[in-house]
Amino acid sequence: MVIGYSYLWHSEKKRGYEDGFKDRPCAIVLAAENSDGNTHITVVPITHTAPANLDEAVEIPPATKQRLRLDDERSWVIVSEVNQFIWPGPDLRPVSRQQPDQYAYGVLPPKLFEQIKVRLLNLIEKQRISPVERTDM
Repeated sequence: MVIGYSYLWHSEKKRGYEDGFKDRPCAIVLAAENSDGNTHITVVPITHTAPANLDEAVEIPPATKQRLRLDDERSWVIVSEVNQFIWPGPDLRPVSRQQPDQYAYGVLPPKLFEQIKVRLLNLIEKQRISPVERTDM
C-alpha cells in the first residue's frame, strides 16, 4: 500500500531533525504485530529525484502513478533506507485536501512490489540500508 507520510530521510535524522521536511507518498513494505498488539510498519520513500545507484531504487511505471493519482513526473521507490513506526503514528498525512481522513493512495501491483522487495532484501543482506525509527518501538 502507498500512504501519505512525513518521511524523515536518514541524512535529516543524522543532522538532528525529528520531523521530515516534506510529506510524500511512501510504500509500506512490512507490517508486523508484536506481542503487545502494536503494529510495526516499515515504509520506503517515493521521490522524483533520480537515484545515484540504480540498485537502490525501483522506478514506478507511469500507469501505476496514474492509477495511484500521483503526478506525471518520473518517480522512484528508494529502497536504501526506511522509516519504521507504530501504526497509525503521528506522521501519517492525508493524500487529498478534499478527503482529510484518507491516508492511502492505493496498492502497488504485485510485480512492482516484488521488485521492491527483492532490491530491499538484497540491500539488507549487504548491510546497505539505513533505518530510521520514528516512534517508540
